[in-house]
Amino acid sequence: MRDPGRLAGPAVATFMLLVWALSAPAQDAVPSAARVTIAAAYTEDLVEEVRFIGRGEAAARSDLIARVTGFVREVAVADGAAVEAGETLFRIEADRYEAARAAAEAELARATADLDLARIELDRKTALVAREAAPQSELDLARAAVAAAEAGVAAARAALRQADLDLSYTGITAPFDGRLGRIGVSPGAYVGPNTAPLATIVQQSPIYVAFSLSEGQLVDLLQQVQTDIAGLTGRGASPVVSLELPNGTVLEERGRIAFLDNRVDPETGTLTLRAEFDNARGLILDGAFVNVRIQAPRPVPRLLVPQAAVQRDQRGDFVLIVDDAGHVEQRHVTLGRQAGTAVVVEEGLREGESVILEGLQRVRPGVPVEAVLDGRRAAER
Repeated sequence: MRDPGRLAGPAVATFMLLVWALSAPAQDAVPSAARVTIAAAYTEDLVEEVRFIGRGEAAARSDLIARVTGFVREVAVADGAAVEAGETLFRIEADRYEAARAAAEAELARATADLDLARIELDRKTALVAREAAPQSELDLARAAVAAAEAGVAAARAALRQADLDLSYTGITAPFDGRLGRIGVSPGAYVGPNTAPLATIVQQSPIYVAFSLSEGQLVDLLQQVQTDIAGLTGRGASPVVSLELPNGTVLEERGRIAFLDNRVDPETGTLTLRAEFDNARGLILDGAFVNVRIQAPRPVPRLLVPQAAVQRDQRGDFVLIVDDAGHVEQRHVTLGRQAGTAVVVEEGLREGESVILEGLQRVRPGVPVEAVLDGRRAAER
């Protein structure tokens, strides 16, 4: 009979060797390539634009001030009313100005009568001197009297014109189409040239939007919209100007650059530009802040990649691309503006190169990957 102890040793050793073999990692196993989703960099015609913060400026603004003194008889408009050029807004009591006009008219009649009498006397003196029945000195006096009477008539006519003006100033009218602000007087108030304005009127159509930019920004603007200073304010191929209103909506109406200052403000280091809009619906308000968007007159081809492919490190923006051998490569890029869900690539990438969209966390530069084309983006293009 065999000794059990002698058999147990080899059996245990064999069992331990089997366990080690099963648990040991396979040294020669090759890891599988990570699966990633890619999209190709593509070219698309885009209309270039630049953005600035602007402020509405009325094309015309006027404080309505009484030109003559008197008590306000009537306020013919309400606060904030839209008015037309020539519309009467306020009336000042006109009684004393009507009386002054009547007196000036009477004075003109008297001066005219004096002139007629002086001319009659001149004719008589002329005849007497011709017959040597009167001295020459009397004729000279008669001529001087006619000249004085003519001057009196001219002065009376000027006084009558002034009286007419003063009377007309008792009705205060709108100098242009626009909208009033708050009315500053009530009927019965005493007003005159030295009192506060009765109201302020601003012209709403057309309206300007003013914004400032540095010399460098001006050069960037001219390069972006593909024009020069003359073309910037010209009516031909000048860039299109649009607005984003304070509530975030884009104004349907388009404007144009109407003014570019000819010098840099030494205090701010900027130039002032003004864009003109018809403002038919009155959505641009005097003093309101808006976003100005200036677009190039023609689209230009730009290289684009999906925004989801862009990452950033200490060196700046980069994308991970899959090269022809199926390996990952890191490529730093210079980005431009965003266009929808894509972004413009200024430098660092070529059209057709494949950028990784999904699976970025599972890969690193140099490793092989299994690339799958993003079908949704291919269908969109």
